[in-house]
Amino acid sequence: MGLPNIYSLETALNYLAEVVQWRMNSYFSDNRHPRVAMPNPPDEWLNADSLLTCFIHKYQLDSAAQLTLLIALAPHLQPDFFERLIVSQLPQPGDYPQIGGWRGKSYRGFLPTGETVLFITSGGQLSERLRLQEVFSQEHPFARDRVLYLEAPAEGEPLMSGKLVMTQDYIELLTQGHFSHPHFSMNFPAQLITTGMEWEDIVLNAQTLQQIRDLEGWITHGPTILHDWGMKKKLKLGYRALFYGPPGTGKTLTASLLGKYTGKDVYKVDLSMVVSKFIGETEKNLANLFARAESKDWILFFDEADALFGKRTNVRDAHDKYANQEVSYLLQRVENYDGLVILSSNFKSNIDDAFLRRFQSLIQFPIPSPKERLQLWQMAFPVQVKLAEDIDLTQLSASYDLTGSDIMNVVQYCCLQALQYRDTVIYQEDILNAIKREFSKSGKIM
Repeated sequence: MGLPNIYSLETALNYLAEVVQWRMNSYFSDNRHPRVAMPNPPDEWLNADSLLTCFIHKYQLDSAAQLTLLIALAPHLQPDFFERLIVSQLPQPGDYPQIGGWRGKSYRGFLPTGETVLFITSGGQLSERLRLQEVFSQEHPFARDRVLYLEAPAEGEPLMSGKLVMTQDYIELLTQGHFSHPHFSMNFPAQLITTGMEWEDIVLNAQTLQQIRDLEGWITHGPTILHDWGMKKKLKLGYRALFYGPPGTGKTLTASLLGKYTGKDVYKVDLSMVVSKFIGETEKNLANLFARAESKDWILFFDEADALFGKRTNVRDAHDKYANQEVSYLLQRVENYDGLVILSSNFKSNIDDAFLRRFQSLIQFPIPSPKERLQLWQMAFPVQVKLAEDIDLTQLSASYDLTGSDIMNVVQYCCLQALQYRDTVIYQEDILNAIKREFSKSGKIM
């Protein structure tokens, strides 16, 4: 974190401290209507080139939203902030419901609630309270991008008594300058995937490659079309693509390369952790996943998506009913996600038609042609080995229908055999044995 950002955070906290002190003095004085106006934020803070000020300008936050943001952030920067400015200055011990606040289990200092925000920004005036509550509405950028929110209080208790929570992602963004990679868990059942390979390392037919280039173009230029060219109100946010074709034809690698070359994180969703036999759990798991990914510009990659995106069935029993509800819910979440969603399937026909109609790209990854297989064979072997004279890669390419993944498995087997022989030569017999092994996996006869 650079010095300008530290200075901006310190200046912002000092400004918030002035506002809190002003409110405490005015509220607990004999005269409830202060003659002195609320302090204005210092010009050097709002004009600074820092993470915090860039965030404020990006979302065009008004003064109330700025203060709400600082109130939520303050305990994470100065743990005793509100203890010093509010608790220690109360006229007498006791509860002050107009100020709100709560204490955590491990952290015993004062933490803000919605009432704390309204006390500082409105001073208890009813008209101002009602107006300022809009900062917690679902339409506000805070809720839309899951920056901060109020925890739902117990049933029957005032909404503003809920805890003010700033999500860990935005705490890290405003203090460290980036979102951290979420840990793989039940709350986020997806893993970051990366690759050391380049576009030159993947062999695709011309039509597939052109479609991938078009998809890469949307990732790069989509924001310009939506925001700078004013198409946001006419087009849905986000982009949806289906990669379909046999296993081993490059679908996962292509998703990884798209992320690598556009600077986007790619998360491969583990559907075994998403889909649950318990009613409502699948939707809950999906809600957690999409809520964490929202507004992060991540690429979500659903591999073997048939398990979750498959065709809806005729309702014969309660299980069918809830399975169809899961598909409908997923359709809604995918359609509303503001980033790129890629589904991967062996067969396009396995995916529900409702999804296909909403996809911008349907990209086929077919079994490589003999010419493409020859390229894969020529690129596959490491430079440390040489091929025996009787090996004809052109003949192997024409004779055996192998995917890129199959060929790499063959090469791995042959290299291991060579090392066991203490040799650097790859022999025809080893290649044929390895091909036979690959065929047996899929039930093919060589």
